[in-house]
Amino acid sequence: MEEAHFMFDPREKIALFIDGANLYAASKSLGFDIDYRKLLKAFQKRGYLLRAYYYTALIEDQEYSSIRPLIDWLDYNGYKVVTKPAKEFTDAMGRRKIKGNMDIELAVDAMEQSETVDHLVLFSGDGDFTTLVDALQRKGRKVSVISTMSTQPPMIADDLRRQADHFIDLLSLKAEIGRDPSERAPRPPVETVETVD
Repeated sequence: MEEAHFMFDPREKIALFIDGANLYAASKSLGFDIDYRKLLKAFQKRGYLLRAYYYTALIEDQEYSSIRPLIDWLDYNGYKVVTKPAKEFTDAMGRRKIKGNMDIELAVDAMEQSETVDHLVLFSGDGDFTTLVDALQRKGRKVSVISTMSTQPPMIADDLRRQADHFIDLLSLKAEIGRDPSERAPRPPVETVETVD
C-alpha cells in the first residue's frame, strides 16, 4: 500500500468530506476512536487544507442527543458541520430504524468545492459516492477515499475503491489520527447514531 503522505502534493488545496456515521462505524470496527484535532493537523501537513466538512443526521425528538457535544466541538474547532434531522421509523419487522442519509448534501458541497480545490478527500466507504468521485475526476480533480478493507467484510465498496485516485485504509492512519486511549483530558463523545439508506 502506498504511504498516505506521498499521495498529496504540498501545493494542493485540499478539502475533507467526512460521512460521520460511516467514519464512526469504520473506526469502531477497527477498535479506535478518531481524534478530530489530530485529523485536521494530519491533513494540514499534507497540503493547504481549505475546508473540512462533517456530515451527520441528528435525532431531533430526543431531549439530548449524545452526538450534540461532538457537533458543537467540531463547529468551534475548524470543521464545517452539516446536519439535518434524522427520520425515525418502524420497519416491516417492527424494528425501530433511523434514516439519516447525508449523501446529497455531501455531493453538492463537493461539486461546489471542486471549483477551487485540487484534491478532495472523502471519508466514506459508501458505494453511492462512486458516481460523485467519477464526476469530480472529470472536472480534473484528484479524489482520495478513506475507509477500510481491514474488516470482515470490508467497509469500502469495491467500485468506490477502484474509482478513487487513491485509497487510504483508515487503519494506516490509526497512529496519526487515533485518540490515545490513555488520554484523561475531556474529549468530545463519539457518534452513536446508526443510519440506514
